[in-house]
Amino acid sequence: MLALGTVSLITDVSSEMVTAVLPLYLVAGLGLSPLGFGLLDGIYNGVSALVRLAGGHLADRGGGRHKWVAGAGYALSAACKPLLLVAHTLTPIGLVLALDRTGKGLRTAPRDALISLSSTAENRGRAFGVHRAMDTAGALLGPLAAFLVLRATVDGYDAVFTVSCCVAVVGVLVLVLFVPGGAATPRAQNATRATLRAAFALLRRRDLRRIAVCALLLGLATVSDSFVYLLLQRRLGVPDRWFALLPLGTAAVFLLLAVPLGRIADRAGRWRVFLGGHLALLLTYGLLLFPWHGTALPYAVLLLHGAFYAATDGVLMAAAADSVPPELRSSGLALVQTGQALARFTCSLSFGAAWTAWGDRAALTGSAVALAVCGGVALVLRPGGLRGAA
Repeated sequence: MLALGTVSLITDVSSEMVTAVLPLYLVAGLGLSPLGFGLLDGIYNGVSALVRLAGGHLADRGGGRHKWVAGAGYALSAACKPLLLVAHTLTPIGLVLALDRTGKGLRTAPRDALISLSSTAENRGRAFGVHRAMDTAGALLGPLAAFLVLRATVDGYDAVFTVSCCVAVVGVLVLVLFVPGGAATPRAQNATRATLRAAFALLRRRDLRRIAVCALLLGLATVSDSFVYLLLQRRLGVPDRWFALLPLGTAAVFLLLAVPLGRIADRAGRWRVFLGGHLALLLTYGLLLFPWHGTALPYAVLLLHGAFYAATDGVLMAAAADSVPPELRSSGLALVQTGQALARFTCSLSFGAAWTAWGDRAALTGSAVALAVCGGVALVLRPGGLRGAA
């Protein structure tokens, strides 16, 4: 668990170095419109949905292949970082980001399956919380590293991409050398064979189906982090050189709250914590729409934004794992992740288009209304898998 968390920490340093400067690089450096940025951001966050099922299926078919499928994903993402040095227009940048997210899609479900298979139902929320806390420590260090590189170099963006590649390679090496390969997943006498048909048949399970629907609906109204930071910069007039530090606030709160909220989810119910996280996101939208621009605004926005992730990311996977048999664990988690990723891809495209056509306030107002409606639907559905381990 700690070795896998270390891999995620190092990899997130690399990824978040790029993520922290990418919005400014594309919008201010290359002059992309909000619609163009929304397209690229949608690719960055949504294309992994196309390969998550493949990654989950490959891991389940081998039983003990979770580590190696995840490793292939980490290696692909690392190989994409230096390509950003030679991509300077919309099409090649989109292709590079698509490859990078393909790597993320391959690794996410097998990695989460390793976490769930090494924990029990009673402490699964805490296990995911520990992993997400270590992962978020990387997200905290990544923007800080990007900020320091930008300040220390003349050609700052290229330097950020180069350092990011080197860090990603270290993460792959740690995975290969220190993460146990794991024995084959134990199979019951009547265990289901790992096929794509069996994976999709998991949606016949009431709890998993409702969890997947909730994740998809709420993902349709989840504005990407990059847009949140761009909106916050516009409200406060944050100088470009400080922009890369905005994700630090979200990451710091996520780091502090991931384990406590995971424990609360195990005891009080995962459904309550999960929906509570989306309430925090709705309050984030409200603060960004509110005309007040006091000095406390950025702290309040980043606090709520980090709380949203701490209450939803690992909690959702812990809840979904409760509803999936061990022999199909990667495939089942990939189903939920795929729906959520496709929904967030759609949200990025629609939000970017709405911003371009009607302005940022109208776009964010529409997202807030959609989130409130989708949250109400999720409240009615009440998936049993989100109530807790008991």
